[in-house]
Amino acid sequence: MEKLKPEQALEILRKNGIEVTMEQAVQILEFLQLLATIIIAGHLKNH
Repeated sequence: MEKLKPEQALEILRKNGIEVTMEQAVQILEFLQLLATIIIAGHLKNH
């Protein structure tokens, strides 16, 4: 699966009325990756 690029995240956010800088878009993607990792790890631990 291909990772979402910061440029793509920036465009998605802008289309939804959220203005962020490229640096903020990168930070948002890093946070979402961390969150996804935590959720998956928790799910696997419970099964």
